[in-house]
Amino acid sequence: MRISPLCILLASAPGASAFVPPAARSAPSAPRGILAAAPRGGLDDESVTSPPPLGRSDDESSSLASSLRGAAVAAALSAAVFFGGTAGPLTGPPPAHAESYTSLTEEQKFVAEAWRLLDGSYLDRTFNGQDWFKVRQDAVKTKYKSMDEAKAAVDKVASSLGDKYTRYLTPNKYQSVVSAATGQIAGVGVEIAFGPGGEESGKIVASGVEDGSPAFKAGVKKGDVFMEADGERFDTGKATPDDVAARVRGPKGSKVGVVMERDGKTFDYIITREPIKITAVNSYMSSAKTQAGEKIGVIRIKNFSGTTVDTVKAALDDLKSKGASAIVLDVRNNPGGLLPGGVDTASLFLPQDVPVVFVVNKNKAVDAQSTYATGIDLDDPVVVFVNSNTASAAEVMTAALKENGRAVVVGDDVERTFGKGIVQTIRGLTGGMNGGVAITVSRYETPKKNDINKQGIQVDLKTTGGVCGNEDAAVCIPKEAFKKL
Repeated sequence: MRISPLCILLASAPGASAFVPPAARSAPSAPRGILAAAPRGGLDDESVTSPPPLGRSDDESSSLASSLRGAAVAAALSAAVFFGGTAGPLTGPPPAHAESYTSLTEEQKFVAEAWRLLDGSYLDRTFNGQDWFKVRQDAVKTKYKSMDEAKAAVDKVASSLGDKYTRYLTPNKYQSVVSAATGQIAGVGVEIAFGPGGEESGKIVASGVEDGSPAFKAGVKKGDVFMEADGERFDTGKATPDDVAARVRGPKGSKVGVVMERDGKTFDYIITREPIKITAVNSYMSSAKTQAGEKIGVIRIKNFSGTTVDTVKAALDDLKSKGASAIVLDVRNNPGGLLPGGVDTASLFLPQDVPVVFVVNKNKAVDAQSTYATGIDLDDPVVVFVNSNTASAAEVMTAALKENGRAVVVGDDVERTFGKGIVQTIRGLTGGMNGGVAITVSRYETPKKNDINKQGIQVDLKTTGGVCGNEDAAVCIPKEAFKKL
């Protein structure tokens, strides 16, 4: 999708997915899709997430697997994911023209299938102001010499919508997203994100390396820049985190070559892929104190899934038992994930019946999501620590706490978060044999009805002295941020 910001976790189960709501028109049933948020990013990700993700990559893969088997959820992407409205069986619209479908070549049927998927789900019903049916007519009537030519045509059709997140996915990239979402993939144990400065930096970096992972054992370090992976160059300034992820992922036990840059030097690694269990949430007591000398607890959230709220709640209870009187929610490089994870985590710090997010689908139907119970911490100072790769569901949580007057948002040497307020779904073409399409299907608004897409969330304070290089996040946060609101 150029997706992303996505920070994509290279793991055996990189995020969560949901089913796509029914199309507005009656139609025969079609294969189900994977919602990405997802970055990125990502379910990435596709941080999907996306994937996705697609990112789109955590230790709560069981909730993902069950949703893939049939649970209907509203999810956010990303490379994580959400959709406003009622979830149900995935359907697609009928052909828009009367020509006999059986008279088309396999390549033309492939193009027609892609067009139908885009037509049935795409958020912008003006289709970028073009004659959308003429686009179909021109694309389908073309005689293609090969399936590769037809794939190029689908890429062109998707690109004509002017949305970098709506795009054709090659078979390898599509399979990478699906395999990661179903836990059938292995990786090297790194988190991937755009470099400092976000997408404009033109660099893809290892934003985190799992302890004990193949990458960790090989010598890859946090902050290393991806120059090449599996024979493909990524130093052109045009790559995305999900591009790198698609190359680094692969079958368990297979090897992948990566070239990293660090301090002007390049390092070549041959790494064996393994199933990776990413710890999506971790917590610790900071060595820093508030201005009043009170203890600070830090909760690091790498991405959101259906069980994130339970993990965060347990971490919060543990930190309180250790004397923490102020909390940092560190969501730097968090590409999003499952929308309910972001919504429910925000709800831990909010009173009952306050707005959290508004999700708007292609029919302009609005799903208003509010807290359904009183949170467990309504008084202690809360700081949300963000950077330019904080996206999607992570931005939902951040905006909910900021706009409801519950938290101070601190930027890690940045003024705004990534700004991904739209959601993608991943759909296979001819059963995924010929790739798939990522389609923007909905958007969201903050509690104060702000559309943050391409805008991001304005921080309240910034770190001083540049990007925080300390493993203890609270050390970098200005003391004035820890205040009761």
